[in-house]
Amino acid sequence: MESGPLPRKLAAILYADVAGYSRLTGDDEDATHRRLADYLDQIGITIERHGGRVMHYAGDAVLAMFEAVTDALACAARMQNDLKARNEDLPDERKVQFRIGVNMGDVIEDRGDIYGDGVNVAARLESLAEPGGICISESVHTAVGNKLPFDYEFMGEQTVKNIAKPVNAYHARVKPGAVLPEPSVRQKARRPKHHMAAIAAAVVLVIGAGVITWWQPWQTREEPASLERMAFPLPEKPSVAVLPFDNMTGDPNQDYFVDGITGGIITMLAKVPQLFVSARNSTFAYKGKPVPVRQVAEELGVHYVLEGSVQRSEDRIRLNAQLIDALTGHHVWAERYNLEPSDILTIQDQVAEKVVAALEVALTEGEQRRVRRAETSNPEAYDYYVRARQTYLNFTEADILQARQLWLKAFELDPKYAGALASVGYSHAMAVISGFSDDPAEDLKQARAYAEQSLAIDDTNPDAYALMARLAVFDHKYEQAVEYAQRSVELSPSHADNTALLGLFLSFAGRHAEALQVMNRAMRLAPYYPNWYMDIVGFAHRFLGNYDEAINALEQLRDRAPNSPRTYIYLASTYAEAGRDEAARTAAKELLARNPKFSIKQYAKFQTWKNPEDLERVVDGLRKAG
Repeated sequence: MESGPLPRKLAAILYADVAGYSRLTGDDEDATHRRLADYLDQIGITIERHGGRVMHYAGDAVLAMFEAVTDALACAARMQNDLKARNEDLPDERKVQFRIGVNMGDVIEDRGDIYGDGVNVAARLESLAEPGGICISESVHTAVGNKLPFDYEFMGEQTVKNIAKPVNAYHARVKPGAVLPEPSVRQKARRPKHHMAAIAAAVVLVIGAGVITWWQPWQTREEPASLERMAFPLPEKPSVAVLPFDNMTGDPNQDYFVDGITGGIITMLAKVPQLFVSARNSTFAYKGKPVPVRQVAEELGVHYVLEGSVQRSEDRIRLNAQLIDALTGHHVWAERYNLEPSDILTIQDQVAEKVVAALEVALTEGEQRRVRRAETSNPEAYDYYVRARQTYLNFTEADILQARQLWLKAFELDPKYAGALASVGYSHAMAVISGFSDDPAEDLKQARAYAEQSLAIDDTNPDAYALMARLAVFDHKYEQAVEYAQRSVELSPSHADNTALLGLFLSFAGRHAEALQVMNRAMRLAPYYPNWYMDIVGFAHRFLGNYDEAINALEQLRDRAPNSPRTYIYLASTYAEAGRDEAARTAAKELLARNPKFSIKQYAKFQTWKNPEDLERVVDGLRKAG
């Protein structure tokens, strides 16, 4: 017998968390722990005196629920007043300050826990509050009005992760000289001391050197994903999607840095053969969009979702990360890091390792070394590297050349930076592939030199092998290209683009059926795959005589890239070979409209098919198309 949906109710939610806690523990762990245990005890009493109920003590965080929103906001203010008084005689570096978020919204209460959008918003508001301050939602502001002696500062619309619509947020401050009303008589019995002792013991378990970890249940719970709504069957191995981390600096010029952290985590996880990791180009489709975790899991076909945020200042980097089991809605783990700028070079490794451990994946010693291997120990070189990658992804001639200079600067700062060398080599090869090279022979020579130098430094760099595969095709060494590409995929099994390149080189080698099998895997890793994937699928089907499938793929490519001349080359030829003469002539006209200088002779000169008959079929089709 199926059960109905769990009942929802309207409630006021208070979420409080310590500001700068990892710095405090690093300065004096024992003293900080004792103060926090004492403060949590007092916070629990204050919440209960105001008619609230503590739902979670999660490390340095508290989640509470109230029936009346005025009680929740008054409680938040009294908590901050009490904490301010307790901190008054302490030096600034030893003060324990909380941020508090208060929201009113729907929650689901289930087995002593609450979850839902109402809880998620409260947790997000907390991160917007000032240390020692309170941040509230529009619903709280409207409900309380002038009932309490508060001044409100409107913060504007805030895009809140996993919430469909932006949230209007306010800083709430008690008016100078105002007296807060006494709590109502609906006070609940205080928890016995042994319960608070258990809380204190839990704090001991979660404090680490510079890191705070708390285990399920966490402060929020997401709406669970549905297996029935999954776009793809779940892989047999643990599957995870890493969403773009939020840039909390308020400066869009720092996007490259935050995206670089996300990309670094994806790159490291992709090297683990026991994991299925969604590709960067698919998870970044959700960047800046408040999409629920369950939707991400259902659309990408994964069991787990990793999300987080980064806040960067001149001397500190604050990073939050949390891994969610999308099928249950529960958080598997979450961590907060308060770092020196130089620590960012190891934090990606640590987050990747935590994901691997949480998913109970056992790695061999060699796999552990490969995943943990840091490409550089120079934070300035790393900054140039991620800035270059962000520039390169625009794929224009100017951006590729600019990215090359940035990668060269990274290499100059760290002559052992294998990834930077491979990327410089790729930029030379891309100049030839894209047709803007002034000296293709010299660019290919440079690409090979950088690829070989990269492998001499680190013979486990998958991108260097992928570049060697591209260069082998230019030399018409097709089987060698396949071998290099296979090595690249072995080193990074979830690297979708390198997997697709293996499919491309298999097709160049005339192994079209194998190419399609590989492309199916690449497109599963990257459901939001780039256009060039369809190019490979289209001509592989065409050479196998699967004209309907080939035309379907190439028409999808045309719809996605209607201004690309290359799209119409294969479409015109394939239409003609399939006997669709009118469609072939139309595609040929579209090709010439976009590239009036196109000639079959010039096109054939630079094609890299192993089997002459494959190229001849394309050429014959183009002639038939006119």
